[in-house]
Amino acid sequence: MKTSIPVAAALLALLAASAGAQVAGSTTIGVTISEMNVIATGWSARKQILGRTIYNENGERVGRVDDLIVAPDKAVSFAIIGAGGFVGLGRHDVAIPVGQFREQDGRLVLDGATKKAIKALPPFEYAKAVRDAGAEAAK
Repeated sequence: MKTSIPVAAALLALLAASAGAQVAGSTTIGVTISEMNVIATGWSARKQILGRTIYNENGERVGRVDDLIVAPDKAVSFAIIGAGGFVGLGRHDVAIPVGQFREQDGRLVLDGATKKAIKALPPFEYAKAVRDAGAEAAK
């Protein structure tokens, strides 16, 4: 039993040493050190963007960020904002390109926006997943 402890310790040391080794053609899971620096200076969607109030340049509240859309190129492309309605009735979502927002004094600002202008935008609807479309076709 005493000899199995040093063997187990040596095996663990060998596994730990090889854990960081890369093999040609293998896939790296996780982030690199340079990616970690980008992450550390970025924003958290959940903590710093979702649910934030959007203001216009006059300081008037015009909406709230309900969702973010990530395009196929992996860039955050659009913010989804609820428009119109009262207590959820008559409300629809609209998509606003994230490039139209700016941050000023800790606020998200959408220049030229009013509640009426946002409500007049065409509604945004989420695409059905390909998997859902296939299930519908099979029925």
